[in-house]
Amino acid sequence: MFFVYVLKSLRNGKRYTGFTGKFPEERLREHNNGNAKWTKLNGPFKLIYVEEYRSKVEARKREIFLKSGQGRKQLDDLLK
Repeated sequence: MFFVYVLKSLRNGKRYTGFTGKFPEERLREHNNGNAKWTKLNGPFKLIYVEEYRSKVEARKREIFLKSGQGRKQLDDLLK
């Protein structure tokens, strides 16, 4: 299984969208441990949204969409 996930910074309220083959909670721990530059500078984070996919291709397409203008708007609507 693959997951698309959205994190919210507890420091500045910014969102981070990503996809992974790991469980989202495990990936959250990695982000909060500072394993990536952007998340190291903007963390700590909380997990606010998850979608599950059967294929890596589907998850990656959804991640790319959610990072687009329309996708960010859709996330805003979903997270209200």
